[in-house]
Amino acid sequence: MASKRIIILDKLPEANRYRYALWADVPPARQAFYAAPERASAWIGASAGDNAALAAGQVVERVDIISVAAGSTLAGIQAELQATWQKFQDEINNQNPWIRYGTTWDGSTWAVGGVA
Repeated sequence: MASKRIIILDKLPEANRYRYALWADVPPARQAFYAAPERASAWIGASAGDNAALAAGQVVERVDIISVAAGSTLAGIQAELQATWQKFQDEINNQNPWIRYGTTWDGSTWAVGGVA
């Protein structure tokens, strides 16, 4: 399980733009598809456990940029990032490109595969 969900990384030189990272939990059956032994977080504050979870595919990270209106409050920015994180977590949970992964045909019979 991700120890954090949203990490603001830095303020960009352009006015009212911030770079951030989102961490989403990956359903267990799909973790092998997200695994990459060399993977580490863009956040230098990530713990060894955080980076191990990313490398194992237990957690997936997305780094992006948010542009906010001049005069936006911290609470408003936080609310927008929380909504963005929820969309990301929903995407990881609901979009499964491996639903038929490993389905094979030997010339006469189909063997149905798939990852939950």
